[in-house]
Amino acid sequence: MDERLVISMIHCFFIAFGVVIGGAIIGSIGGFITGEAPMTSIYRIAKRLRIWAIVAAIGGTFDAISNFEKGIFEGSPFDLFKQVMVIVSAMGGVQAALLVFSWVLHEDVT
Repeated sequence: MDERLVISMIHCFFIAFGVVIGGAIIGSIGGFITGEAPMTSIYRIAKRLRIWAIVAAIGGTFDAISNFEKGIFEGSPFDLFKQVMVIVSAMGGVQAALLVFSWVLHEDVT
């Protein structure tokens, strides 16, 4: 496996993890200001940030689409494999963040 792929996977994992954790915690401040329970806000915001964390981690959708196109139409299966692994890594970061929230909140964040 390419060393740059592993580095990119690690970066995507932690970017997605940070987007969900940071976005939910900072977003819950708005819930607190408006009189909503902060823990309920964290739960709700974390659920809604999942897809955006993945998009932010992979660097936007146009790069992902161009890499898929390159992998399929130009006969470069390794580029396709790399993009799939980066997306799976970002999904792992999101799931890890949701697991942390489920531990802290003692609720099921699905």
